[in-house]
Amino acid sequence: MSRGLSASRFTKSLVAGLQILELHMKFTAFERTLQGTGASRRLRNAQKVPGIVFGAGKPAMIELDHNALFFALKKEAFHSSILEMDLAGKSEQVLLRDYQMHPFRPIVLHVDFQRIDATTRIVKKVPLHFVNEENSPAVKTDAQIVNHVATELRISCLASQLPEFLTIDLGELTKGQTLHVNDIKLPAGVKVMTQGKPNPVIVSVVAQAAEEEVVAPVVTAAPAEKTKAKKTEKQNKK
Repeated sequence: MSRGLSASRFTKSLVAGLQILELHMKFTAFERTLQGTGASRRLRNAQKVPGIVFGAGKPAMIELDHNALFFALKKEAFHSSILEMDLAGKSEQVLLRDYQMHPFRPIVLHVDFQRIDATTRIVKKVPLHFVNEENSPAVKTDAQIVNHVATELRISCLASQLPEFLTIDLGELTKGQTLHVNDIKLPAGVKVMTQGKPNPVIVSVVAQAAEEEVVAPVVTAAPAEKTKAKKTEKQNKK
């Protein structure tokens, strides 16, 4: 990643359906002293993005390179991983909390980060990655359709336990089966926040809709009209 943002992979492990992938993305931020609408407009004209870092101390006003941030926001890991921010020569661990885009132009207007450490407990949405769906008996044998009812889950855990994504193995799905949140084994310390729903559905298997037989209309030829033979102008003379 160019101009102030980079990524490096350290560890990868699979634990009971939950893939923990520590992907540290590093970026450089700069202190921002000027505030207000006019100052933010000047920053954007200079291809910079105003932002703020809050939590664990005094909030810090920052600015970042726009293009580097714009392309980082396209990466899933940037939204659900611990990030290393270099600010004024000091490295801090942060999480992306919010960002604002222009209504119709590809421009990042503002970004918010939260400082975290190993003892910080967070609540954050993580995406779901579904694997082996095409190899399941439901799809391969019974030609069923697998509906991904949920594509992300809201979890609560320590910042050090934050997974980049949850891997859901669908290789054993069978006809008519439904997969719920309680079917996922999570490691100690990680909890799914169901927001009042006791055991929400993640995946359901349904039969394909029966294809209606299309019958082509039979077109019959219209009966030919009887035509009277025209009398010849020349008649036989007796």
